Amino acid sequence: MQIALFQPDIPQNTGTILRLCACLGMAAHIIEPAGFPFSDRLFRRAGMDYLHHVSVTRHDSWSKFSAWRATQGHRLLLFTTKGATNYLDFRYQTSDILLFGRESAGVPDEVVEAADARLVIPIAPGLRSLNVAMTAAMAAGEALRQVRNP
Repeated sequence: MQIALFQPDIPQNTGTILRLCACLGMAAHIIEPAGFPFSDRLFRRAGMDYLHHVSVTRHDSWSKFSAWRATQGHRLLLFTTKGATNYLDFRYQTSDILLFGRESAGVPDEVVEAADARLVIPIAPGLRSLNVAMTAAMAAGEALRQVRNP
């Protein structure tokens, strides 16, 4: 199970998600360009001293990430407020990649179309979205619960 971040904007969120990956034993992918330098002080502060415990692969672009994924055969699961399937009703597999969009803009249509599934975490009516790091933690928790305890 892996987490991918599409052009992340906020270094603190990215650091928090990489810390989550380290603690849960998940690989991470950063799809560039990010909205901050990868060595940003805030990014490292949120990740604390956990960053050397996570396998991070940086992809120069969406097309390079897509090409890599095609060679690996992983399913791509996009978490989006516009998703059609409740994340709790989905059946995860150990080789899945959980994809989270840019905090400010989500993902473009090209990415939506490439996803094997579009999943949503339901929230109260009238509210826009959860923080991306919270969403990643909820998604990873459910996915790992399913694959570790079928």
